[in-house]
Amino acid sequence: MNILEYNREAWNRQVEEHNRWTVPVSKEVIAAARKGVWVVVLTPTRPVPADWFPPLEGVDVLCLASGGGQQAPVLAAAGARVTVLDASQNQLEQDRFVALRDKLEIKTVQGDMAKLDAFPDESFDLIFHPCSNSFVPHIEPVWREAFRVLRAGGSLLAGFTNPLRYLFDETLMDEGVLQVKNRIPYSDLESLEKEELYKLLENKEPLAFGHTLEEQLGGQMRAGFAVTGFYEDRYEEDNDPLSSYIATFIATKATKLSAVR
Repeated sequence: MNILEYNREAWNRQVEEHNRWTVPVSKEVIAAARKGVWVVVLTPTRPVPADWFPPLEGVDVLCLASGGGQQAPVLAAAGARVTVLDASQNQLEQDRFVALRDKLEIKTVQGDMAKLDAFPDESFDLIFHPCSNSFVPHIEPVWREAFRVLRAGGSLLAGFTNPLRYLFDETLMDEGVLQVKNRIPYSDLESLEKEELYKLLENKEPLAFGHTLEEQLGGQMRAGFAVTGFYEDRYEEDNDPLSSYIATFIATKATKLSAVR
C-alpha cells in the first residue's frame, strides 16, 4: 500500500476529529509570542529549552511534518520566516487559518518529509521536527534531506518515540497491564494481529512505526549531524501506565557543522 497517501488521509481525518495535535493555538498565544513570551514542544509535554533556539528574528525555519497550527505560528510570531511542510492538507490548513487570523506570514508546502525536492540545498537556518517520523517506515532519508536543506551551523530539533513504547500490547497497556508482545523495529502492518490491523484500517487511523535508537540517533549522525542536545519526556502519568515507570519520548538538537555532504 502507499503509506504516504494512507497516512495523509488518516491525518486529514484526525483534523476533523480534533486530535490534540491538530488544534490551532489561540490568539492569546500568538500575542504573547509577539512580545517574546513563548514555548513550543517537540514531544508531548516538555517545552523545548530556550537555548536550543537562535534569536529568531529573520531566521529561516522549516517546520518539518509539523502542520496543525501549533508550532509554526508561534515561531512566526516570534520573528522567524517560517515554512511548514506536511503531508496533510488539512493540517496545513490549520496553519493557514492562524496566519490569516493573526496576520502572520507562513509559507505552506504539501509534501513528503523524506523528499524535500521543493527546497534547494542550504535553504534553512533551523528545522523543527516534532514526533512525526513515527508515521513513516524509513527515517534515514528524513535525516539526509534535513541535513541537505540546512545551512552550515544550523540545527535540526527533532522529537521521536523511544521504541520501547512499541514493545507492549497496546490494548492491555490502555487497561494498565504492561505485557511485552512486539519486536523492535515495530510496524503496524507487520506487528499487529490481522483483526487489529483491519480495525485500524477500517477506522482510518494513522499507521505507526517504531524505529530503533540506532536509526533515530545513529541515523542523524550518519547524515552528518553532531548531536548537541538531548532530553526525555513522557505522557501525563495518570493517563499512561508506562509513563509511571519511564520516559518514552526523546528530543534531540543536532547541529550541521559542515557544508552539504
